[in-house]
Amino acid sequence: MKKFVTIRDVAATAGVSINTVSRALNDKPDINEETKKRVLRVAKELGYVRDATALSLRYGLTRVVGVIFEDSSNPFFSEVFKGIEMKARENGFSVILMNTEKDYNVEEEAIRTMISRRVDGIIITPTQEMSQDIEFLANISIPSVILGVHFDKLKLPEVHTDDVTGGFLATDYLIKKGRKRILLLNGLSYKSVARMRFEGYKKALKNNGIEFTDELVYEISEGVESAYSKTKELLLSGLDFDGMFCFNDIFAIGAIQALKEYGERIPQDISVVGYDDISYAKYISPALTTIAIDKILEGQTAFELLLESIEAKAKVPAREIVLDVKLTERRSA
Repeated sequence: MKKFVTIRDVAATAGVSINTVSRALNDKPDINEETKKRVLRVAKELGYVRDATALSLRYGLTRVVGVIFEDSSNPFFSEVFKGIEMKARENGFSVILMNTEKDYNVEEEAIRTMISRRVDGIIITPTQEMSQDIEFLANISIPSVILGVHFDKLKLPEVHTDDVTGGFLATDYLIKKGRKRILLLNGLSYKSVARMRFEGYKKALKNNGIEFTDELVYEISEGVESAYSKTKELLLSGLDFDGMFCFNDIFAIGAIQALKEYGERIPQDISVVGYDDISYAKYISPALTTIAIDKILEGQTAFELLLESIEAKAKVPAREIVLDVKLTERRSA
């Protein structure tokens, strides 16, 4: 049994020439309508699928883009990916997704794999642990877009949200709720989003006349388990705090579980604000107050920026698109 049905097989079964099949498949006007319908019916019955490799050789495009995320299991990234895929489909592109598990070495390998697959462009959320791979992408001809993070020295087009404002809104909200000792459970500081949210946190404290103290700021590796363990550790240490601003909703979920187990009432004893407004945020108990990001729009914007380069058949000048955030008030704060 043949592995793939070819255009030659369709022609033989339909009783027409290969050239006629090609014209029918490409919807050319210079072919009899009945003949076209017969060819298309036979192609479908035989299970004919166009050879993407042949098309890429002919037109110089694979119409495939690569997406590299650090953790596609995080609901945040699944929603961003939905936005990318929607725009890709609208424009006749397919998407390959690779997950790096926040490992820089895996990230480097993912980039090499995408290049070997001859993708037309790459959308990447880098770990930012190191930046040599981003320097590499900036110096090759494949269009690339950075999604969700920021590099101080702009090397490639970027799409991310206003994390300084997000950090400010979260902290200011807690202060307006009467909280004075606000714990920041942050991501690792080599990540631009963690640094910017920290900047917003400090700005809100200053604007409200509250003195900043290092003893209320902690950096942890990402994951619900890390947030749960750290919150439990801090509670057992006797650290005094009445509010928590968490780097993301995943952190907040872990923190809330630890607070409940310790007997703290939320928000009566300790208020909690998350970040991202993932799909689970409204369903946990208490429903999570959080900084909302339009994740689908972020994905769509990243694809549109990438498409700009692909269609220009050259890299467009690096530019930064910063999307707005807003606070979604629920019951945890």
